[in-house]
Amino acid sequence: MRVPVIDLDSLTQNWWAVALRGLAGILFAIITFVSPAISLAALVLLFGAYAFADGVLSIVSAVRRRGADRWWVLLLQGVVGIGAGVITLLLPGITALALLFVVAAWALVTGALQIAAAIRLRKVMSGEWLMALGGILSIALGVLLIAFPGPGALALVIWIGAYAFVFGILLLVLGFRLRGLRSPRAHQPAHSVA
Repeated sequence: MRVPVIDLDSLTQNWWAVALRGLAGILFAIITFVSPAISLAALVLLFGAYAFADGVLSIVSAVRRRGADRWWVLLLQGVVGIGAGVITLLLPGITALALLFVVAAWALVTGALQIAAAIRLRKVMSGEWLMALGGILSIALGVLLIAFPGPGALALVIWIGAYAFVFGILLLVLGFRLRGLRSPRAHQPAHSVA
């Protein structure tokens, strides 16, 4: 059975979406570190906005890669992110425990999809370990949140902030690595034939 590989040209053309996802994660982390005593309602809204933005950017990448091999994985990741964001934004009064399990489920699914994408990426580029490490961190966050649901909202803020910061840096680095891999044709303007 042949394992399909990712279309590198399509992926490198959309390097900016990967980098933008990383930047969104870093900004979210900075906000949570600057104000760790943030209220649970604000945490719900911040997480909802972050998950929604991450989902939208994943769907944009998927649509731009439509027709490429396994583009639907990014689409699925985007739908999960938007779903987690919408749930948290529409139900801001949910308890800390409910939020914790929404975040945990989102982290587990996103992590698994990131690892699957990294496995396919190793066929077309080096440095795919950045995406795999991001997936492993995402799964670790989900497992920690499920295993220790009682540490409280402040610990949840710090865990999510730390995850978003590291994951954001990894995506930002990966985005710029993808930018560097763009083919020379992607940099040249189209010439008209007279």
